[in-house]
Amino acid sequence: MSTFGSLFKVTTYGESHGLSVGCIVDGCPPGLQLAESDVQIQLSRRRPGQSALATPRDEKDQVAIQSGIESGVTLGTPIAMLVRNQDQRPHDYSETDLYPRPSHADYTYLAKYGVKASSGGGRSSARETIGRVAAGAIAEKYLRQAHGIEIVAFTSSVGKITIPSTPSPTSISSTAPSTVPSEDDIAEDALSPEFREILSTVTRAQVDANPTRCPHAPTAEKIIARIMRAKESLDSIGGTVTCVIRNVPAGLGEPVFDKFEAKLAHAMLSIPATKGFEIGSGFKGTEVPGSKHNDKFVYREGRLRTETNWSGGIQGGITNGEDVYFRVGFKSPATISQAQSTAQYDGTAGQLAARGRHDPCVVPRAVPIVEAMAALVVMDMLMIQNSRNGAVSLLPPVTTLPKTMVLPKSNGR
Repeated sequence: MSTFGSLFKVTTYGESHGLSVGCIVDGCPPGLQLAESDVQIQLSRRRPGQSALATPRDEKDQVAIQSGIESGVTLGTPIAMLVRNQDQRPHDYSETDLYPRPSHADYTYLAKYGVKASSGGGRSSARETIGRVAAGAIAEKYLRQAHGIEIVAFTSSVGKITIPSTPSPTSISSTAPSTVPSEDDIAEDALSPEFREILSTVTRAQVDANPTRCPHAPTAEKIIARIMRAKESLDSIGGTVTCVIRNVPAGLGEPVFDKFEAKLAHAMLSIPATKGFEIGSGFKGTEVPGSKHNDKFVYREGRLRTETNWSGGIQGGITNGEDVYFRVGFKSPATISQAQSTAQYDGTAGQLAARGRHDPCVVPRAVPIVEAMAALVVMDMLMIQNSRNGAVSLLPPVTTLPKTMVLPKSNGR
């Protein structure tokens, strides 16, 4: 389906080389001051042609708000937003009449619908994400103003080049006595102090200071060289985006099937070209014993906090008030200009050298898309929890339960 969310619903529309793309946002609270400039700032971070690292397709991606706002204030009614396509080149895709592009969605869309868009990737194109980013910008403004929630994503790796994120392994002598724990038992932290510091302090200004959107300068320079090497060889390369959500209230997430991390995974893996998702310590956490990995509780700042945050701010599928952080893997873009041996729709063998303008690496432009989808998840989960809290507030106080079953008000946010 093309709709995401339960109470804060977003429906995107449009094809990559059609007249326009956009979205309809239903469920936005009334009374939010909103202008096209609030949305444009994120669309401009997503748009093509930003640097030599991206596709040269020249789209300004100017948004026009069509409904749901009057005198700069949301009305609570559906908000329609439109972005016109200006630099379409459908003739660049004439080869796809004969060939399904390797690792692209040409064949699967045709198998599903019996018909497909004649140019570009249609709905599978990353151009569809314009609607997501526009909707996410609205959600993000509400979250920031109403709850002080902050969302920052950044490029954490491209190819094999990565921000140092794990501690150096501890080595032990192979002649050590058998009473000494083996190397497998040595408890390392899941993330390095340097990477945890980036998660705690990184800002969008720091992220945008480099065209790679990597806030770690030594890594950013290596990433530039890696992307340019892929571009010059008519190839592509993938990477990862890490995202942190700060000031998330405790209590968000719906057990059992709509856990907060499950909704985040759903949102992130719906983004084109994604191939992996991990939250908190992720797969590295599988290597750390429970005695080291457990987030011990402490009382700080007037409420329960955790001493560490390997859980990534979520326990039992529900936020615990700590920062939520996760990582998303993006594959190397499927469309490359190298000639590839493949088969036509009728099975005839041949070679396909795709034309068109394509990103050698999608990761830098994916950063605002990840932020947008994170905002949509938080917004929807927050509205669901607020509706529950509102219903409870109408009931008389419960006095029959033991104190251990009721959370002290000072512990909530």
